[in-house]
Amino acid sequence: MPVFSISRTAAADDPARIAAAWFARLSSLSLLTMPHEEAMPERPLAVLAAFVAIALTEGRTLLILVPDDDPLPELSNALDLPIRPLCLVMPAADFAARIALRATVSLLKSRIAREGEDEQTAAWRRQRERLAANAELWRDAQAWTTDNDRSDGPVAVAELFPVRILPLAAYRALQHKTADITLLYRCDAPPELIAPVASLLRIGSRAEIPRQCSVTLADEDVRLIQERAQLTQDIADLELELATVQGEVGEFMRDYYARVGSLMAEHDALQAQLAREAAQREPESPQVRSQAQQKQRQAEQSAQESRRFSEAAAEEAPAFRPNQDIKRLFRQIAQQIHPDRAIDDADRTWRTQLMSEANRAYRHGDEGALREVAALWEEARGEGSDATATAMFTAQPPPSVLRRQVERLRGRLGEIERELHRLFGSRLYELFIAARQARRQSRDLLGEMADQLTASIAQLNQSCRTEAA
Repeated sequence: MPVFSISRTAAADDPARIAAAWFARLSSLSLLTMPHEEAMPERPLAVLAAFVAIALTEGRTLLILVPDDDPLPELSNALDLPIRPLCLVMPAADFAARIALRATVSLLKSRIAREGEDEQTAAWRRQRERLAANAELWRDAQAWTTDNDRSDGPVAVAELFPVRILPLAAYRALQHKTADITLLYRCDAPPELIAPVASLLRIGSRAEIPRQCSVTLADEDVRLIQERAQLTQDIADLELELATVQGEVGEFMRDYYARVGSLMAEHDALQAQLAREAAQREPESPQVRSQAQQKQRQAEQSAQESRRFSEAAAEEAPAFRPNQDIKRLFRQIAQQIHPDRAIDDADRTWRTQLMSEANRAYRHGDEGALREVAALWEEARGEGSDATATAMFTAQPPPSVLRRQVERLRGRLGEIERELHRLFGSRLYELFIAARQARRQSRDLLGEMADQLTASIAQLNQSCRTEAA
């Protein structure tokens, strides 16, 4: 089997350049009758993550097989955040696989709904086409996440994802086994592999013995530890997603109430005034009186909302523009500090305070404050000398604590999914998406709404003057 290496002068330890060289070589040597092989780079998982980005950019489906679950958390964290929902990272154990699948489907659903700038690339356009072509399967996958009954997901769900990253044991149970490119990371091709030899790329020497991933019922504590780890990994992605959606909507709400809300309050107040005057002229008409009461309630609600958001705007950051480094740092903090991993009430209170500060720093795009939160956490870990502090950071807490942690994490996963569903189903979010789409067409939807309200207010003022005369 031919082995190729990248020269020190060409790429050194740059993962992106190494991955690009792999991809180019794999494409140019497609007529070989033997699989390609590459030596292990200095940062192999970073190179694999860079290869994923290239494959998606080039419109190629990709299968990455690894010997066991061990590389999955680091590889998942190494993936570029804009493309993470396009990648199904599936561990071997059934219970962990269900958690990973549910979280990834929820993340994909959220990003499709957001239609942000990251989701305007060719890779995401192809993903929307893939979901449209598999509409029934996509509906089944979303319904499965909503049911949350811990059943297995749809059998063919992997077809929804252009990139699948799996240990060998999980690949054997996969229904859709083909991809344009297959990477074998420290493992040999399994007998079940369905792939043209020319599309195979093997990286590094085979691992000694793939770790056994099955967990028996007798190993309940081991299973809970693995479930906690998987939940922590996936919830961190969804905490980042929720914080991002809330930040985007919060910024839009401030802009809306600054430009449109005050005009809406003035408009509704004038309508209420005209309705009251009409009721005074026709005191015997229940319909006119009811309409006046309705207009008055609307005016009071608009005025209250306008005041509330005007006061909040003075305390909030004027813009929400977190870069990828800040997003990664926030996700890392959520993985390490999440309150649902607390061992007791005091620990939970402290973690909640840190996460609250992390959320505030993320909304403000304050990378320095986020790093201070991370430093406080590391400092506490370093100073943990008494029994409570030591237990706080141990990998294996008492079984009763471990069960509580897992139950809280399961609950938090559901809470995030419900909150995202609530946000995406709100009228405000519909307006937010409409404004975002209008901006891509060089239109200012809020400006248009403000102009319409200004014109309507002028007409209402004229009506008020006519009534007074």
